[in-house]
Amino acid sequence: MGTKAVDESADTAEAGAETEVDLKKAEGADGAEKAGQASAEADAAVADGELADDAAADDGADADEDDLDDEFEAAAGDTAASSAGVGQGAGAVVAAALGVVGLSGGWLGTVASARESLIGQLKTSQSATVAQQVQEVYGDSWKTTALVGGLFALAALVIGAGVLVRPAFGEPGRVQAPWIKSVAWAGVALGAIGLVLAIAKYTNVLLGLPSTS
Repeated sequence: MGTKAVDESADTAEAGAETEVDLKKAEGADGAEKAGQASAEADAAVADGELADDAAADDGADADEDDLDDEFEAAAGDTAASSAGVGQGAGAVVAAALGVVGLSGGWLGTVASARESLIGQLKTSQSATVAQQVQEVYGDSWKTTALVGGLFALAALVIGAGVLVRPAFGEPGRVQAPWIKSVAWAGVALGAIGLVLAIAKYTNVLLGLPSTS
């Protein structure tokens, strides 16, 4: 009887020890599983952080590219505006110069007048009347000078007016430089005066031929 009780106690102790070992193994497995889950979660968090950093870097690169594009567009706009201003300024100066030539006649008017006078002398016979000689030698020559001056004056008037109306067909809100307007208006004024004088001389309203009677 005593031996049997001792054996049962030993079996009970051994079963309790095995149960405790199994519990510890189970706890160890649960701990390992939890540790694995925690490690996986940490890796996922790191990956998410890296993705977020990459996305932020991409956004920063896109923002830098957009800024560069804006700078390039602004620089191109400034270049185009400068080119347009240079062209308008040159047109205004040309208009004013043509206006001065329209008033003075220029070398081209002088050559054309001399040529017409020579032609008149060659065409006029010695038997022609004084009125015919004056008309052929002087009258036609003066009309040629007036015609050439009128053409220069008309060119000055057209170019100057074109410079003044150019901003209406350009970029809205862009203001034309004051000096360009001033020079263009000078060209228009000189051209208008020269054109009026040329027409008056060509029609003999101004400085007509003297009477030969």
